[in-house]
This record gives sequence, C-alpha cells and structure tokens, in this order.
Amino acid sequence: MQGENILVVDDEPGVRDALEDILQDEGFTVATAGSGEEGLQALQVNRFDAVLLDVWLPGIDGLETLIQIRQRNVDSEVIMISGHGTIETAVRATKLGAFDFVEKPLSLDRTLLVLRNALRQRRLERRNRRLLEQLTRDTEILGSSAAAERLRSEVAAAASSDAPVLICGERGSGRETVARRIHGAGKRSGDAFVDIPCGALSPGAAEDALFGADGERGRLQLAEGGILFLDDIEALSESLQGRLAATLDVRGEAAPNVRLLASAGRDPHGLDPALRQLLEVVRIDVPPLRERREDVPLMAGRFMRDLSREYGRGEKRLAPEALTALQAHDWPGNVRELRNLVERVLLLTAGDTVGAGDLPKELGGAPGPAEDLYREFATLAEGLETFERYYVRRVLTEERSDLPATAQRLGISEPKLRTRMTTLGIA
Repeated sequence: MQGENILVVDDEPGVRDALEDILQDEGFTVATAGSGEEGLQALQVNRFDAVLLDVWLPGIDGLETLIQIRQRNVDSEVIMISGHGTIETAVRATKLGAFDFVEKPLSLDRTLLVLRNALRQRRLERRNRRLLEQLTRDTEILGSSAAAERLRSEVAAAASSDAPVLICGERGSGRETVARRIHGAGKRSGDAFVDIPCGALSPGAAEDALFGADGERGRLQLAEGGILFLDDIEALSESLQGRLAATLDVRGEAAPNVRLLASAGRDPHGLDPALRQLLEVVRIDVPPLRERREDVPLMAGRFMRDLSREYGRGEKRLAPEALTALQAHDWPGNVRELRNLVERVLLLTAGDTVGAGDLPKELGGAPGPAEDLYREFATLAEGLETFERYYVRRVLTEERSDLPATAQRLGISEPKLRTRMTTLGIA
C-alpha cells in the first residue's frame, strides 16, 4: 500500500493539512487542492489512486466534481466527505460512482479504514482487468486472411456445442489457443480448463496425471464439469489411449461429465482407432503460418505491442523491409517462432526501428546477436551453448551492459561472467 498517491480536495486548510499529515505518516504520497477546479486540474496532470473529495466546495461542488471525474474516465477511487451529510447526498454520490461517504468531524480510524478498502478494491479491479486482457490475448486468433477467418468460424461453431474436438496442426501453430478459445466461448467457460502436456510426460507419469495415483485425484476427475485438454495426444502410449477411450465411451450416469479437447499433428496416424472415433466428432485443422503469410505483419505488430508492455520498454517499429523478410520466411516453428523472434529483436535491437539487418541470418539479416534457436544442432552441447549465448546477451541488453547487475541476475560471479562472455564470443 505504501507509495500510493492520494488527492485531498477540501476548502478548509485545517482539514487539508491534518489529512495530509496523517496520510503521509501512513506511508501515502499526498497532494491537496482547495476547490473542485483545482482538484480536476491536479487529476489532469498526475495519476492518483484515490481522492478524498469534500461535498461542499466553492465554485463547482463535490458532486459536480465527481461527475466530471467520471466523465473524464479517471479511474481513481473517490471517497466523499462532508460536514452536512444526508442520506440523499450519500445515495446520489454512490450512484455517481463514489466508493463511500464519510462525515465530518472525521474519525481517523474510519477514514483510514474506508481509504484502505477503496484502495484494495482498486487493486482487485486492476488485477482483474489485467487477467482479462491476458486471457483475451491468449485466446485471440489473430489475422485477417481467409485461413484465419475460416479458423475463427470453425472455432465458434465448436464452442457452441459440447462435443469432443480434435485439433490438428503443426507444433507452435496455435493448437492450445484454439482449445482455450473454445473453452472461453463455450457453455463451460466458467468451469475448469485442465490441460495435460502429453508429449512431456513418460507413460507412467501420463497415466498418473490422467487417472491419479497414491490417493491423489487425476486430472480427468479435476476437470469434472469443465474441459480436459490433452495436448499432443498421440504421445500417449497405445495402452493408455485404449484405457482413456474405454473410460470415455461410457453411457448414462457413470459417464464422466467432461468435455474432451485434444491436439495432434496434421496427420494423426498415431491415435488409437476407438479414441480417434470418439475425438473426431469435430475436427479443426489449424493452418501453419507459412500458409497464411499475409497475417505475419499484423501478428508481428501485435506481439511487439504486447511484449513492449510486458517488458516495460518502448515499442520498436518493424521496418517495411523487415516485414517483407518475415513474410518470406517459412516459419517451421509457426506462431510460437514468430513471437519468440519478435521478443528477441525487441530486447537485442539497439535502435527504435528493426530493419532487415537486425533479423537472424536465415531471414536475411546479418550474422550477429540474434541466435537461431530453431536449427538442428550436431550435439546437445552445441545447442546449450547457443542458448546460453542468446540468454546472456539478452540479460546484458536488459541490464544496459551493467556487468555486476547481469551477473547477479544470472546467479554467477562477475569474474565468471567475464570468462563465459569470452568463451561465448560476446564482446
């Protein structure tokens, strides 16, 4: 709570001074204004988390000030204060968007309690907005191409039913995005979305994850009433696919109340026939990025905006020649590869504009700091060294070449960092 900004608007100097002293002692940053006009001007210049606003003010009164605050879309919480409060005034202030109403003479405990509650409410609302924005980004199917429009149409149709869905496509093409979009737009959107990364689990671990072990419930049970998403379902063993098919192919009251979504490759030959029949009631084919190149500029721009906000950095412009190079690339890693590349150039490009020369060499750029993390490596050691070089460069860039700060973030000593930089060929 410390450091939050509070604006006190009251025409009585004694009240302003007393509130300023008390709130500063509580760790708040405080500004004051003697009229509604001064308060609105202060809100135009600075951002405040909460406003303590007197009802009776010279010039425009507190209620009119509150109306203008809301008309200007200021998101500060407003607490009305008055020495002549009535129920009607309090009700009107609440309807106009005030958080609460406190009366003079002000009780210190009551005022601080209402203020803390207002700030807690504001933090919760902002957190919920951020989560909603993140959820929207995670489930948005980007693009204006015919392939993107077709995909959105198929996803909307799948979301309107409760049937199982098999989502086919290459890795990185957005199969999980499709699954989450179906969940978010469907009738089970308020219930659980439980996912299992089948390709990352051993046969034993996958079985335990699905059906539980040692008294722990499996994710099939945890998804009761909601959605179970099996990512890369072909990676499950043949016997486990058979058990899953038998479990799901049950009728009546014993049938699990779970909607099953699963992802597989473009040609899912590794699926148990019975399981495939259960899943392929609805099939959605997610096109690879190389089959909708016209969407690349829009997607790259969106990733740049999102990642700039995430890292707290200025957004970089993608020059026309860089966008042309991006559209010409085959994108074996699909949308995931494009997002990773945008993140890389955001962090490693020195200027405000990303040109073709700032791209990795396989996209026509000059060999340099942007490592190609998608190529085949002769040995594990070579791959690890390539990633280490990329990651050290990235942290160096984020820390503005401050070696002590970089070493601290990497969890190593500065002399060891210098040694590794020499070994990795980092200037």
